Amino acid sequence: MRLKSSAVLKSLSGAHSRKAGATSFVRFIALTLAAAFITATSVQTAKADPKYAGIVIDAKTGKVLYGEDPDGLRYPASLTKMMTLYLTFEALSAGRISLDSKVMVSANAAKEPPSKLGVRAGGSVTVEQAILALVTRSANDMATALGENLGGSEDRFARMMTAKARALGMTRTTYRNANGLPNTAQMTTARDQARLGIALRQHFPQYYGYFSTRTFNFGKQVIGNHNRLVGTVKGVDGIKTGYTRAAGSNLATSAQLDGRSIVAVVLGGRSSAARDATMRKLVATYLPQASRGGNSNLIAQTRSAPVEEPVTVAEAVPSVAVAATDAGLPHAGPVPQTRYEEAPVTAFAGSSSNAAVKAMEAATWQKGKDPVVRAPVAPDRSMITNSTKVDNIVTASTAPSASAKADAPQGGWVIQIGASPDENSARGLLQNAQEKGGAALRSAKPFTVAFSKDGSQIYRARFGGFDGQNAAVNACNTLKKKGVSCWASLQ
Repeated sequence: MRLKSSAVLKSLSGAHSRKAGATSFVRFIALTLAAAFITATSVQTAKADPKYAGIVIDAKTGKVLYGEDPDGLRYPASLTKMMTLYLTFEALSAGRISLDSKVMVSANAAKEPPSKLGVRAGGSVTVEQAILALVTRSANDMATALGENLGGSEDRFARMMTAKARALGMTRTTYRNANGLPNTAQMTTARDQARLGIALRQHFPQYYGYFSTRTFNFGKQVIGNHNRLVGTVKGVDGIKTGYTRAAGSNLATSAQLDGRSIVAVVLGGRSSAARDATMRKLVATYLPQASRGGNSNLIAQTRSAPVEEPVTVAEAVPSVAVAATDAGLPHAGPVPQTRYEEAPVTAFAGSSSNAAVKAMEAATWQKGKDPVVRAPVAPDRSMITNSTKVDNIVTASTAPSASAKADAPQGGWVIQIGASPDENSARGLLQNAQEKGGAALRSAKPFTVAFSKDGSQIYRARFGGFDGQNAAVNACNTLKKKGVSCWASLQ
């Protein structure tokens, strides 16, 4: 009897163990399916938001691993500061500024709304402090200050930003300010921002480490990074967050792990938490799918953004005033200048024959979607020298006077030396330059071009008749050696 009872107990015990094992297996399957469902639901919820757009690009091959409305126009918000930093890094690399250079804070910069560093008008920070303020706190005042100091004014710096966007192949991006504060004309796409993220990492490896900064000490402040993925998601090394009510929550992210590399962008998240959750899922899903091989040089690095030098307007008196100042950081705040309407030339550096580069171009260059620009004419870049800035911008001028029409060459390369509200003063500028230029301007034709600025007539002082870009650049080099500022442009 005792043996029979023991057998029964063993039978019951075995059945219970088998039942428990089956229950554990079912529970494991249920948890796995739930996790997969949550991952899919997170991305699907993001997609359901009408503002949402996203892209993931393999940074070694240029292959698009994921895309959701990647070419739809969106507001960049503080992702704008990525381009502000690109131009800052470019100026550092060219030696025009250093990390210790002073960035003067104007009244315009000081009054920008938060997030901000809070430096008073008339104060200054170093370039490095401004960089760190943008990377961590996303400081609007410091973005404006950098733009004003590098470009002479924020408006001009925005034109530099847009011109650089075109040169990098960002065909649907337009900038109107340096910080990303609301402006209905300031638009971008997820694809364009991914392209900029790759360019930042590829072109400026010596400065890219700033994007992984966790904290920044400024005075008594200890400023944390708004990018919550840095230091919390394995492989993530930057780049930038952004938010405005109209834009939603934006995030551009770079991740590198085990020889693989991606850049991902999420635009229009419902909240920073939802945006971060979506990005975590994208990194977890697509970083393992990225290639370990390929060419990391996917985007050609172009010359500095082609824009006009700051111009000092001559007084309407017979005295001659030489008109352009040197680029770079001014010693006493933003440089006053005459600004006139211009349309940047759409330009993209020629690609190599490498398959990865071609894949990147195919993935990030949308044919037929270039912004409309006025009279775009691409100059011959192969003849540009390193010592002279070339203005690759087509100007839109008002009709010149009858005498100017007679003097002005019909198209071709010109050099500009300044501007004045009085035509005689503008011609005085030309005469002064011609005397100093000597043989370099012997065959050049001096002329003035009138345009309207805030209801007033301004006259540009130019020389034309050059036998191509190289001749114009060489003449400008000669003038600079004689102390006359100038730049070459395609009329």
